[in-house]
Amino acid sequence: MPDQSSRDMPQGSWVRRPGLWRVVAAGWGVFAFLDVMTRLRVYDDPWIAIGVSLVIDPLILPLAGGLFLAYDRLGFEGRITWRALPWILGLSLAAASVVAAVGSQIRDLLDVGMADWAPREAVLIVLVHFFLIFTIWSLLCFWIKAEIARQAEAERAIEAEAQALRTELQRLRLQLDPHFLFNALNGIGEEIPEHPAAALAMLRDLSTFLRQSLTGMDVTIATVADEAGALASYLRVQEARFGARLTAQVAFDAAAGQRPIPSFLLQPLAENAFKHGTREPRLEVAVEIRAAGEALEIRVANTGTLAAATPAGSRTGIGLANIRRRLALHYPGRHRFDLAQEGGEVVARLTLEGAPCSAP
Repeated sequence: MPDQSSRDMPQGSWVRRPGLWRVVAAGWGVFAFLDVMTRLRVYDDPWIAIGVSLVIDPLILPLAGGLFLAYDRLGFEGRITWRALPWILGLSLAAASVVAAVGSQIRDLLDVGMADWAPREAVLIVLVHFFLIFTIWSLLCFWIKAEIARQAEAERAIEAEAQALRTELQRLRLQLDPHFLFNALNGIGEEIPEHPAAALAMLRDLSTFLRQSLTGMDVTIATVADEAGALASYLRVQEARFGARLTAQVAFDAAAGQRPIPSFLLQPLAENAFKHGTREPRLEVAVEIRAAGEALEIRVANTGTLAAATPAGSRTGIGLANIRRRLALHYPGRHRFDLAQEGGEVVARLTLEGAPCSAP
């Protein structure tokens, strides 16, 4: 019986691979060339060798394709079993018998023989030769199916992880820090009587941040300009709350503004900098994004210590783990993320090569 992975795959899906067919076609092309060279030696007549090849070789390819499809339809696993072995030997022998019979008919029609071999010996030799060819091809079919199944399983695992990350990203967007929201609204209320313009600016920044967080829930890729704008709104709300005790800035160069970047990627770093940075005498947070060729270089720095920035079991730790998982999916093998102490600052550095994959 086919295994679970075989049942999960759409019937015939493992043969609908353009790259696979190109490799198969190249392999059979090499075989056809070697087959012609062999016949030149056997018949000792180039015209007969070419004529026989023009009839036999086009017959071999459909038979090979038929074996390929037959094993798929029979639902075999991608490994040789006692149930599969009789089918492999039987179908390979049947295909070889067809080729041997057609070859014998051609030799009879052309009234030619194979050097040093009697007619029956020639049929038997051709039969054994192509039986071995089709058996080897059958074994390759099983190996190819096993490899395709392995790749499909890896793709399913990646998609499952991507779905988990999408869910976690939505949770992070919705799970706004209640203290941040409560304090921001209280701050706006306190500013309204004496500083209505400041209260209005704070309200607009809070609205921009909330809109970016909630309405962009299904958008996995944003521009650097949009991501930096939402981040700046968050930090401006914090600045309005804490006044001179907090200085924050977000800067990006013109070349980076329209570059794509995973949305909500930098927010956990900003939260980390604000929550665990040192506010005595003043907390300074700086976010810099610049283009370096095809890469983006990002630096997020805040006054403080690394030990305070990554407390065990905190939501910050979860946020940093989320960043690393998202980077692995958006930039597989094309990113670097470091968090280090540099003097009196905690500095997070990201290098993102090329455009992000959009799957997550």
